[in-house]
Amino acid sequence: MNKILDGKELAKKIKEKLKLEVIELKEKGIKPKLAVIMVGDNSSSQIYVKNKSKACKNVDIEFEEFLFPEDFSEEELLKIIEKLNNNNNINGILLQSPVPKHININKAFSAISPKKDVDGFNPVNVGNLSMGEDCFISCTPYGIMKLIEEYNIEIEGKNAVILGRSNIVGKPMLQCLLNKNATVTICHSKTKDIEKITRNADIIISAIGKANFVKEDMVKTGAVVIDVGINRLEDGKIARRC
Repeated sequence: MNKILDGKELAKKIKEKLKLEVIELKEKGIKPKLAVIMVGDNSSSQIYVKNKSKACKNVDIEFEEFLFPEDFSEEELLKIIEKLNNNNNINGILLQSPVPKHININKAFSAISPKKDVDGFNPVNVGNLSMGEDCFISCTPYGIMKLIEEYNIEIEGKNAVILGRSNIVGKPMLQCLLNKNATVTICHSKTKDIEKITRNADIIISAIGKANFVKEDMVKTGAVVIDVGINRLEDGKIARRC
């Protein structure tokens, strides 16, 4: 019998817990505030930023958007990041990706203070994750781990396959699973016989950027499949399933 892992229900539980934590912080005189930077008008990014704003509002965290046009320079972006780093009223900084091609996103991520790098992309946090140290973890892999934890899915000793090797999901996901003693394989655009690899997987995490990529015959009975992709289809609809 198939079982659905209800991410929305888990999100509700986490938000309720966060509401209480925010109340406690405010009683101590701390007002949590997240700054989100977006350069350009990528449609998927707009959806993400809107959802982040809504989520912050739901748990009473202050939220400020810094939206800039496509031609916003790298130099100007770095100045904004530095300003936010030095702003004691800002507790977290998130740079929405992708950014326009003329901006070196790794340079921008590196400029964000590790203490405010809530997306876990600063090299300090990336390095700490690889060593199993306490750090900020990229939000999507962190969310997946919370989902796995919620449903008591065994990781240790299991074969886990990640579809996609992005710095945002695939690579940090690898470290998260490896830190829990899974045997991890990453598949990407150059991987041969992906179907053969996925059929041997106990856990499949799809972050490949293609809607409807994972088919029934690619999954063995009893495997756990988690899809984290959001894709805009030709008819304009948003697809969130493998």
